[in-house]
Formats: sequence, structure tokens, C-alpha cells
Amino acid sequence: MKKTHLSCAIVAALTAQQALAQTPDTKASIETIEVTATKRSESIQDVPVAVSALSGDALENMGIDNFQDYVEFLPNVVFQGTGPGQNEIYIRGAATTQSSITLSSVQALQPSVAFYQDEMPVSMAGRNLDIYATDVQRVEVLPGPQGTLFGASSQAGTVRLITKKPDHSGFAAGFDTSISTTKGGELSNSVEAYINITPTDDLALRVVAYNEKQGGWIDNLENDPGNGGYIGSAVVIDRISGGALAGYGADPAEMDTRRVVNGFTPNTAAVVSPRNGEHVEDDFNDAVYSGARIGLSYHINENWDLLVQHTEQTLDTEGVFAYDPTLSGESSANRFQADENSDEFGLTTWTVEGRLDKLEMVYTGGYLDREIDTLTDYTGYTNGGLFSAYYVCNHYDTPDNPADIRCLDPTKYYKEDTTSTRLTHEFRVNTDMDAPWRVTAGLFYDEQEVASVGQFKIANTEMATFGFDDLSSSRRLQGTQGINSDGGPFSPEISFVNDITHRIEQIAVFGQFEYDITDTLTASVGARWYQIDDIYRGATTTRDVTSRLQAYGQNVTDPAVYDALRLDGEGVVAAIQSGDLDISLLDDQGVLTVDDTIFKFGLDWKVSDDVLLFANYSEGFRPPVTNRLGGDAAANQSGAFEGFRIPVYSTTDTLDNYELGLKGDFLDGILRVNATGYYSEISELQTSRFDPTNISFLVFTDNVGDAEVKGVDADITWLATDNLVVNAAFSILDTELTRINPELEGIAAGVGTELPYSASFSGNVNARYYFELDGGKEGFVNASVSYTGDRLAGMIMDAYVMEDATQLIYGTGSGLKIQEEAAVYAGATYNDANGNPFRGGRYVQEAYMISNVSVGMSDDSWKVELFVDNLFNESAMLNIDTQQYTPKVVTNRPRTVGVRFSFDYY
Repeated sequence: MKKTHLSCAIVAALTAQQALAQTPDTKASIETIEVTATKRSESIQDVPVAVSALSGDALENMGIDNFQDYVEFLPNVVFQGTGPGQNEIYIRGAATTQSSITLSSVQALQPSVAFYQDEMPVSMAGRNLDIYATDVQRVEVLPGPQGTLFGASSQAGTVRLITKKPDHSGFAAGFDTSISTTKGGELSNSVEAYINITPTDDLALRVVAYNEKQGGWIDNLENDPGNGGYIGSAVVIDRISGGALAGYGADPAEMDTRRVVNGFTPNTAAVVSPRNGEHVEDDFNDAVYSGARIGLSYHINENWDLLVQHTEQTLDTEGVFAYDPTLSGESSANRFQADENSDEFGLTTWTVEGRLDKLEMVYTGGYLDREIDTLTDYTGYTNGGLFSAYYVCNHYDTPDNPADIRCLDPTKYYKEDTTSTRLTHEFRVNTDMDAPWRVTAGLFYDEQEVASVGQFKIANTEMATFGFDDLSSSRRLQGTQGINSDGGPFSPEISFVNDITHRIEQIAVFGQFEYDITDTLTASVGARWYQIDDIYRGATTTRDVTSRLQAYGQNVTDPAVYDALRLDGEGVVAAIQSGDLDISLLDDQGVLTVDDTIFKFGLDWKVSDDVLLFANYSEGFRPPVTNRLGGDAAANQSGAFEGFRIPVYSTTDTLDNYELGLKGDFLDGILRVNATGYYSEISELQTSRFDPTNISFLVFTDNVGDAEVKGVDADITWLATDNLVVNAAFSILDTELTRINPELEGIAAGVGTELPYSASFSGNVNARYYFELDGGKEGFVNASVSYTGDRLAGMIMDAYVMEDATQLIYGTGSGLKIQEEAAVYAGATYNDANGNPFRGGRYVQEAYMISNVSVGMSDDSWKVELFVDNLFNESAMLNIDTQQYTPKVVTNRPRTVGVRFSFDYY
């Protein structure tokens, strides 16, 4: 059984480690895995596309057993995020700024990589389904566009988790258990079990259950202003609030001389520092996975089979998985509210497959029901929101006495309740594999919905001027269509609410035709026509989102209608009529509809029984995204923001990919080399955009421009002896922005700069040695080393702004490396603390190397293993998270030592 989470399984697949296949009377050879990457079962070495796959046994041999290990063995894929259940996948460098986790449910930015469990797509922006990968048959990873067969969100690749199915051969059962301890942290443990039964020859059942507790290692320290803790700064609050404090006669710099670090008490300080005594806790970032899967397989007759599976899982996390770089050590944080996340899902899938003469027919479908409840510290908004002064400072109460202006306790929280459902149907046919021509064709229907209510406690409830002490009477939603709550009133401390329903309906027709030109040369062509309806509904406590989109869709030209929707009516009408605000893709109900056809062409040459060469051209896409606040003007209409409005929707971004590949077994089958060189062009790259000087934008999706990616992926397996197998994998990337849309010039990284999150080089080596022991037992030693190079954080060049704010708020800088990319950053309309314009730059997620070792023994039914993960206790920068307006560093688990034991009965 597999003992890691999905992220770890993907990692292992991308290392392309192959199992050692050997019987007592034969020479060792490299196992060849059957995959379904082309929607039909084929040997991985015969599939003329780049694909990595690994069996469940080989996954177990990797010895990866914690969530953060995904980074270690990923040569061309990145998991970027803030913790379990809060990650996005990027493949081959096609990455942009990540969705804000507090707004990913309403932002609607679609992922560029599709993730499947078996035949069911389960991707979600910002929160990919984090399925615990137990009892896994194999994992398939398909880099590059897979849109013709797998559709939207397969723009940069597809990841498929293939589970073990009920086995009709007879009874089987087993269990795994592990316990481990982390340096400076808590104990972790896991238990997994399965049973397979066959009540009749035609009926088989398989049940799997699991529970894993990942102990924490990050400490939530008591806030200590002056020693790297949160002090707070009136200068920061004033400048992001458009000079609100100075406008009332205050001197923000003078206010910063009257803080607790200057000897003032919380009752007398001009800037009050938040306190977190009730939340102080060691090792507070726990994660618990628990769930079960049941499968039923029934042979209807000799030609037809039915498979039904249901998975239930709960993922509960507490705390955060990032440290504050202003504090000492790399396992310390300051949080001022509880951080909790509960993520539950039920996934039911069904497949009917059979044959009619020489046609293989498959109907498959699935239904996903997911519930996410989140509570997270949102205190960082104080340092990034245009209305920050309004919410925490009392300047409105002291208009005649600026000396009495104070900025009070900034503690805030965000609470989210999101339900996500997805229903898919697919019917496809495959012709006979033995014919000189082959066809795969099908129909696909997908209906997904995200219903989310997000509540923000932002205002300091001590202030009564605007009723912040009791907001229940004034905070109601501005519309009713598409909302999921009763519209208000909400809890007395809630300042702002998002209540959104986002539905995407897709229908597609796809096909792929292959023709054997000769016995060794095959050509293929594929196509997919799709139509997607993006239906965005709901309201906030300041906007009626549904009515606004309907007005756009009906091409309303009466300014008064837009005035009533809290827009500047004349400006919006002028922008629509000039074409600056595009609404052409909306119907009269405000529904965004697109349709198109994408293509794929391929040519492969079977040089010999052991060597395959292939060339492919493929297209991928992400659908356009409706923006919640489309049409809003920039709050600051100067500099780069003059005349700017939030687009009503982002347009489709596309990826055209050209690749040449080699798959071959050499030296009498003891050396396997699979390598692919590729060139990709991305047009109208979508990105999540949040500019702290223009909080009225909140978070929306924009098209940043065009980019290109060049690279080489390779994986190598070498059977050095009958007892020693060595695996290596690497990725070389060269990414570049080739065009920047005018409204982002000087804000996003410029032409010629790199795309974020992907290293120019990453690679790993893994070796496993087997040896015989007395009594027919087998011993083994496994060792691995992985390297990930420097990566840039995000698309926006705001690192120097963040760093200046960090120095003012915490009294010290973060110490993080910044790569300068522009002499002036156009996204800030104020100067730094020294009165100088900000330079443009991005934080650098610096390179790291991690090593793992394990040793164990096994016989036919059991295995025991001692492992050490992160042998040299390397602290890796997995992600520099700037969603809190000052940088936090998501890191990996420190050195972990443990024991695993498994037993199987057949």
C-alpha cells in the first residue's frame, strides 16, 4: 500500500523510478508499466507522448511519507501553496501568481494542470483536492498540453491518480502502520488497511480505510514587539490608505515614535501592537487525514463490466505551515487568531465498459461533493488595504485634535464556508488496436459549481463612529440572486462579506485518429471542440454582482443604471462604447460563453523494438474567467492606474507546444532513457492580481501578456547490478515573458524576465540496493538526493514595497533575497521610508538540497523499514507567501526519523 499523500505520489511518478522486476531464474529487468494516458491501455514505452508513471509498489519504495516531500523529487512540476489542501500544480514552468487562499473560491481562476482520480477530474483553483494516496495502482503524469483528450485545465499537463480496483482473483487483506518523530516537533503516525473479497466469481469488493496524523513543528510564539514581533506602523497604514491620517493633520512618522517599543503602554501608544497570548502554542501546525474508499466490480457478462467506487475523506489542519522570517529560527510564527481548515469530500465514480464486435465502449461518470470550512488570521490586511485607516484608526473621532489620533488593535480574521460540487459524464469508443488505423472518439459533459460565503472581521470593534462596535444592522448583501446565505444581518463584528455562486458548464466532442504509414511509422491527429458557459452570480456587502453582469450583458447604456450599482455610470458607459471595457462575450443574463476547437498532431517512429522517437504539436487552454468587480475603476487614478478599470473577464489563455522525444532501452535492457525537449508559447497568460495600493480591486484575474518556455525533461533508470537500481531525473527550464499588456507595465515583471516558481534546473538521484538475508528474507537500502534551484516568487515586482513595509512594521527586515528587475516600481504611488521611489523586484526562493535514507527487510508477506527523511535537516523555501502583505516562508518538515511496518495476506 502507498503511504504518502497525492502530492508525494506525483513526485515519485515524475522521478520515473522503475520497479525491479526479477524472478529467481531470470536476469533483472526494468518493469514496463501499462498506462492509459491516451484513453486506452498501452505500454508506457510505446506511448508516443511524454508520460511518467509508477506502480504502487515502486511508489512505496520511494519511502516518501510526509506532505512537504513533493518538492524534493519534482524535476518539472511545482506544487505551490500554503499547506495541505491549499496548493496549486504547475508543470514545465507555465506558472503565474497564485490565487489568494482567502479569495480563491470567489476569484474563479482555473488551474493550468488537470488532476484526476481515475476517470474523474477533481481540480479546483487554489485548493486542489488533496487525496490521500493509499492503495494506489499507479500514478500517471502527462506534461504538456493534453487538451484534446482531457479538456480545459489540461493546458500545461495532467496528473492522474489510478487506484487499485476490486480484484476478482480472490481474498486479500493487509495493513500498514508507521510512527515517526520530527526534530523540534511532535510525533506523527499512520494506519492504513484494506480488504478484498469475492462473494461470487462475477462480484468483487475492495474496502480501504486510513488515518494519518502529521504532528506539527512550527511554534506560534507570543508577540514580542522589538524582537522581530509585530509592532505596527502608522506610516504604512497612512500611505496605503491614500494619506488618510495626514489628511486629518496627523504626522504618521511621529506616531511611529509613540509605540510600545518606545516605552508606551497599549493604552497610550499611538499605534497599538496586537497581542496573541491565548493562541501561543508549540508545534501548532497539525494535519490529520482520515477516510475510506469502497469499490465494487461486477462482470455483467463476458463482454461487459461495471465498476462503482466511493471515496470519503476528511482533512483537518490547524496552524500555518510557514515561518515569519523576522523571528529567530525557521520554525517560528506570530498568529493572532486561530487558523483552522476542515476539508471534507465524497467522491462517487462509475464506469461501464465493454465490447461491441471490434469496438471498445466506455461510459464513465462521477459526482464530487466537497465542503470547506476555513478560519484564518487576517491581521495582515492592516498593511495592505486602502481602507486600513478607516477600519483601525480613530481619526474620524478626533478631527479637531490630531495629537489624539491612534491606530488601535489591528487583529482580524477571515471565515469561509464553501461547497463545491462537480458532475461529469464521458462516453467514448476505441477501435481495435491491431488495425493499421485506430480511432478514439467521445463526448464529454462537465458541470461544476462553487458556492462560497466568506466573512471578514476587519474593523476594530472598539470604535463606534461608523458602528463598528455592532455592524449587524448595517452589513447586508447588496443583492439576492445567486447568494447562499440569508443576505444578513451577519455577526456584529463582520465588516465585509462575499457570497458567490460560480458555475461552469462544459460540453465537448473529442477524437484522435492514428494511422500506421509503415510498420514502424505512425501519424496521428486529434481535435476537441468545446463550449464553456461561465455563470457567475452573487453579491457582496458593497456590490450586487449578478445585476452588474446582467446590465453588461444587456449592453445597458443608461449611466443611472450603473450609478445604482455603485459604479461611476458615465465612466463605465464611455469605457464600454470606446471598447476599453469589453463585454462582447456576455449574453443578456451576464453569462460568459466561449467555444473553440483545439488540435494535436503527432508522428512517431519505432526505430527498433527498444527505441521510439516521436514529435508532437499540441494545444492547451484555460477558459476565460468572470471577475467579481468588473468595471470598477482604480481607486488611485494616477501613474500606471490612470484610466484603468478591472476587466469584466479575463480572456482565454492558450499554450502551443512543440516537442521531440525519445524513449529507449539500451545495453541489453539494463538502461532506460526517456527524454523530451520542448518549446511552448503562451498567449494572454492569466494571472491572479492584487495590488496593495488599490484595494478596491480586491483580487481579480487579468491577462498579463505572452510568454515562452523552452526546456528538456529526462529520466534515467539503470540496473547497475541484479541487486542495485539507480534512478535519476532532471529538468532544465528557460522561461521568459515576451510581451506585457500595457496596464501591467512597470507592475508585473518586464519583457525578458522569468516566469515565477520554476527553477532553471532541478533534479534528483535515487538508488535502491537489495540483498539476501537468512531464511529467504530480503534486505534493502534506499538513498536519495534532490536539488531544486532558485525560483522567483509571483509575477508582481512588489518585493521592495513589501520589504520596506516589513522594516516599518516589525522593526527589522525579512532578510530574504530580492532580484531587482526595474529601476522604478509603477505599482506604488508613494515613496519608501527614506523618501525614494521603490525599485521593482521579486523575492527569490533560494535553492536547496534534501537527502533521504532508509533501510529495511521483508519476506513474502511483511516488510519493516527504518527511515530518515531530510537527513541533513535542510530548511527549504518552498514558497514565499506574500498574501499577508509581508513575506512568510512556507517550509518543509525538519529531519524526521521513523519506522514503517506492513503486512499482506493473500
